Amino acid sequence: MAGVTFKGVEKRFGETAVIKNLDLEVRDREFMVLVGPSGCGKSTALRMIAGLEDISEGTIQVGDRVVNEVPPKDRDIAMVFQNYALYPHMSIRQNLEFGLKMRKTPRTEMDRLVNEAADVLGIAPLLDRKPKQLSGGQRQRVAVGRAIVRKPAVFLFDEPLSNLDAKLRIQMRAEIMKLQRRLETTTIYVTHDQVEAMTMGHRIAVLRDGLLQQVGTPLEVYEHPANAFVAQFIGTPPMNFVRGVLRNGGTLIEGQAFSFPVPAGMRAAVAGREGLRVIAGVRPENVIAPGREARGETAPVEAVVEIVETLGDEVIVHARAGEDTLVYREDPHRAPAIGAKLSARLELANLHLFDAESEQRLS
Repeated sequence: MAGVTFKGVEKRFGETAVIKNLDLEVRDREFMVLVGPSGCGKSTALRMIAGLEDISEGTIQVGDRVVNEVPPKDRDIAMVFQNYALYPHMSIRQNLEFGLKMRKTPRTEMDRLVNEAADVLGIAPLLDRKPKQLSGGQRQRVAVGRAIVRKPAVFLFDEPLSNLDAKLRIQMRAEIMKLQRRLETTTIYVTHDQVEAMTMGHRIAVLRDGLLQQVGTPLEVYEHPANAFVAQFIGTPPMNFVRGVLRNGGTLIEGQAFSFPVPAGMRAAVAGREGLRVIAGVRPENVIAPGREARGETAPVEAVVEIVETLGDEVIVHARAGEDTLVYREDPHRAPAIGAKLSARLELANLHLFDAESEQRLS
């Protein structure tokens, strides 16, 4: 087993930098998820670990070895791709054996490894079929199996579930998590789906435009986002943002359609910053609708209901307060009517405050 370390890594295509000064340590046996929007550089980072992309600057270590100049076949890494990358003319057994044959693995050992992987993934009855005879979920299991038969030091997953339907994605997500716990292999998993990131990773690394924004456990990133981008990207529904200006020496946030006090615990961070433009962030669960009990100090806000999304066990309400939108969850039997005026309350103890210009966290 081995950890993976990025030190000052950059990747440029011509004049365009897609990875910028990346410093990141993935611990031995850790499940690390790289998450971010399309084009943020997460798949490029994965391909550099695998040796499929050259490194423009910096170093990547696998264990104690710098692998910048090491050929892909010698890096002791297995990668699972988004499109499965199975050989259509080969049987499932032959697909699983292919990498082992390239390494001249003895036949008895090859059979043992393939049968073991097939049993773990529940594809033993499928070994004589061709990929076209399998469902999407079965093909994905084969792709994972082809990686684990090699018993590599590091697994790399590049958005492996994006081609599956919603129900199958949840099932395969659980299977990959159980597999990683069983094998205890260092795993780096790339996704643009923040729900996958939150549910799967020991830690998550959020990227944007090639820059690392924050690294931490899912709960750390959710509860203490480093900036406004992370705050809105992580969480479903996303965090509500309301814009305002600090008044009264940094004790009051004044917006277009509201004003409320800065919580006592945040006042030291903004003391004396009169007139500073800020973004106040509130998670949907901290917007309290009429008739529900709030926790701690609250501030009232008036809004008009614009959209009600019915999800079965709950509804998601979108309401307009001046130029800002408030989104919150509600019991389906208490859903407000579209166009109704709403008197909600914001739980101030769970407020997040960001500088409107730099978008960095203030508290």
